[in-house]
Parts: sequence; C-alpha cells; structure tokens
Amino acid sequence: MIWPTGKAAFPWTTLGVNAVGCFIIGVFLVMITEALTVHPLLRPFFGTGVLGGFTTFSTYCVDIERLVRADRAGLALTYLAATVVIALAAAKIGMVSTRRILATRGL
Repeated sequence: MIWPTGKAAFPWTTLGVNAVGCFIIGVFLVMITEALTVHPLLRPFFGTGVLGGFTTFSTYCVDIERLVRADRAGLALTYLAATVVIALAAAKIGMVSTRRILATRGL
C-alpha cells in the first residue's frame, strides 16, 4: 500500500508528490520567465503559495524523523538524499521539456 505510509516504511507517496511538484515548478518557471509576460506577483503566488502548499517538504522532515525513531536510520538517510536528487532532477526535466516544446513551436 502506498498511502498511508507505515511507521517504518519508505514514504513513497511523499516522495512522489514532491517530485511532481518540482516538475511543475520547472515547467512554470520556464513559462513565466522565458515564454510569457506575466504579473510580477504570479511567480510567488503560484511558485511559493500554490506549489509550496502542494509539495510536502514539511512532511519530508517528519518522515525522516519517523524513520529514525523506528530505528531505520539507514532508510531515513537514503530517503533524505533520494528526495533531494529526485526533486532537483524533476525540476530540471520540467525545465528542459518545456524549453524543447517551446522551441518546436517557435516560442
């Protein structure tokens, strides 16, 4: 079962939500900085507000603590590192993909 996550289980749901959110952030930032002219408050509203609420990096911290308390420090460390790598990769993939799509459309 993916959700809810057990006390000593790897938090796949949190990792997945954070990866999707970072991908969307990558797409969004390219769109508003390279393709569109938007109101200056759109970036903090959507990037920090909406996507900050969608992603679960506070839960990420709680998940790490939960795993350590369940004597799964190795899994907690793996989760800590994997989340950072996957989140950055997802944002980069979102940015690169969006730029490629825009380039094919001549934008």
